[in-house]
Amino acid sequence: MQLVVARIGRAHGIKGEVTVEVRTDEPELRLGPGAVLATEPASVGPLTIETGRVHSGRLLLRFDGVSDRSGAEALRNTLLIAEIDPEELPEDPEEYYDHQLMDLDVVLADGTEIGRITEITHLPSQDLFIVERPDGSEVMIPFVEKIVTEIDLEEQRAVITPPPGLLDDGAADVAGKNDPAADDPARRDPADDARADDAPAKGDA
Repeated sequence: MQLVVARIGRAHGIKGEVTVEVRTDEPELRLGPGAVLATEPASVGPLTIETGRVHSGRLLLRFDGVSDRSGAEALRNTLLIAEIDPEELPEDPEEYYDHQLMDLDVVLADGTEIGRITEITHLPSQDLFIVERPDGSEVMIPFVEKIVTEIDLEEQRAVITPPPGLLDDGAADVAGKNDPAADDPARRDPADDARADDAPAKGDA
């Protein structure tokens, strides 16, 4: 199974290093020196990581054969893709890979159906489930312990306890998540306090 583990950002310095937007909870494993990664677009790769270091809180990578700034800039916005065994599980039993969570049914504690997870968005402060409802609308569910109280892989479901207003206003939030107006305090999600106070409960690949 192939999973996106990072996106290449801008060049850093003049020796071929690039900044990386990490999309994995296991960067030491997925993005360590010697790792060979497929790419999107495929024509850019595969890429082999030569070195990696953290600078000012951001991961910097250098790839074999890329030794100058122009070569690094040519890689900008490339997705890095790791081959992962579908049976592989995170070491922490409270963590999950994205592919384990996709298509789970989302229900309330009393069994009321909310929808199905169709996408997982990774933000700096937390992860979000994008849940498609039976009527085709979507709602965003913050993946934090106060809200997502149980992940049952055997039953293929995620149990949630949403704060007031989350399910009522979520569909509008999804529609406007890339809209600058979404930052307007008047449109703030009622679950903002829970989102800000909770670290992400689990992670991606």
